[in-house]
Amino acid sequence: MTDAPFDLTVTDELLTTTRAVRKRLDLERPVEREVLLDCIDIAQQAPTGGNRQKWHWIVVTDADKRRELGAIYQDASAEYLANPPAEAPNLDPKQQERVRSSSRYLRDVMPDVPALVVPCAEGDPLQMPLAGQASYYGSIIPAVWSFMLALRSRGLGSCYTTLHLNQAQRASELLGIPDGVTQVALLPVAYTKGTDFKPVKRPPVEQIVSFDTW
Repeated sequence: MTDAPFDLTVTDELLTTTRAVRKRLDLERPVEREVLLDCIDIAQQAPTGGNRQKWHWIVVTDADKRRELGAIYQDASAEYLANPPAEAPNLDPKQQERVRSSSRYLRDVMPDVPALVVPCAEGDPLQMPLAGQASYYGSIIPAVWSFMLALRSRGLGSCYTTLHLNQAQRASELLGIPDGVTQVALLPVAYTKGTDFKPVKRPPVEQIVSFDTW
């Protein structure tokens, strides 16, 4: 493509190497407030349903609150990590064990991650019809992904986690989240140990794409 408006080498590398980072989070290096604000500012440019950004981002850097929020994640994730769902037959067992191992590692160190970010949105999707739920999450998850891309471009990493939502009320009480606001995820944020992330093996695109019918 000769008329591409961006350097595809750079953008494609960013898009294909923004990984779920767990074991390579640097727990010792602080994350500057300005960097977090810059990345969230970029995330605000993500498209939203009806062009309504009914978001609020809670950034937890206080050590005591990080420990408490991390403990909530540990408690909320215990059952899932102890009894993970059955593996799909098409998945590489070794790769899946690496994912489970890194998930257990993240559980153990979550209280020590330098910044924990909780993206929230106004409203209760459970009270919405299916189309409303899809629009609700589709109006904030692109912003979360943009945030993670912005982190990656600055030498930081994260991982999209949702297990703390099993005890969302505890997190709401800890963080002062008002009624009528839904937590969407818990994002551990830190500089990464190295930046040499690579694409991972995925199915050939022809196996997962159909044109005009299933």
